Amino acid sequence: MKVFFIPKKIITTFATFFTLTVFSIICYSFAKSEPNVEYPYFNQKDVYSSKEKIAYLTFDDGPNNNVTLKVLDILKKENIKANFFVIGKHVSEYPEVTKLIYENGHFIGNHTYSHNNNIIYKNKDAFFNEIKQTDIAIGNAIGISDFCSHVFRCPNGSMSKINYSKKQECLRYLPEISYTFVDWNVLNNDSMRKYSKTELVNNLKKSSLNKESIIILMHDSGDVNKTFDALEDSINYLKEQGYEFRTFYDFVKNGEKGV
Repeated sequence: MKVFFIPKKIITTFATFFTLTVFSIICYSFAKSEPNVEYPYFNQKDVYSSKEKIAYLTFDDGPNNNVTLKVLDILKKENIKANFFVIGKHVSEYPEVTKLIYENGHFIGNHTYSHNNNIIYKNKDAFFNEIKQTDIAIGNAIGISDFCSHVFRCPNGSMSKINYSKKQECLRYLPEISYTFVDWNVLNNDSMRKYSKTELVNNLKKSSLNKESIIILMHDSGDVNKTFDALEDSINYLKEQGYEFRTFYDFVKNGEKGV
């Protein structure tokens, strides 16, 4: 009897592709089955269902004075506007970087103050406090006293199992403070484990395959991968595929500043 061995590289490639495909399907399916809540400004499933080739680059978990600045330099070079979902405590730590994000015309989204799920979803008041604290920190950094982002992203996304039931309950409260929320339907897995530059780009290619309007999850925290190393190649690939880069300023005017 012959025994066939499959090269480890092929197994790894298949596993990565399978993981990205399944995760993207879950994200998309969840978006289509969101609770029947009327959110202000826009609903993410309407973004996903658009037939226009639009790419919303999003960066989570910043800002900081290293990775975020490198990402901003690349975006400026490529003349691309993006969306930064910032953590309030980091905004307070790096207000000058937050201001630079704003002054370069990028959208600033709310990613909670603590990024601690046990604090965020403790109750309704705690949830609102996390969002409002972050808005205040952003407003202090960019010089807008009544700043409200209006666009929220859950740490780990709304579909993750972490505090799932409490999270779904809290998301229903968002319209009370004039907020909607977004997840993503494309990712490069830059927060999952260490990848090479080429692997990060390939992850994005696989995840975005056959999709029109896409919200792309990346990170400017730099704690796992140097996302900025793969950013320029990722942007060039998306341009080649005919995508137009946009921000959530398309839906929300929260003090947009053109440059």
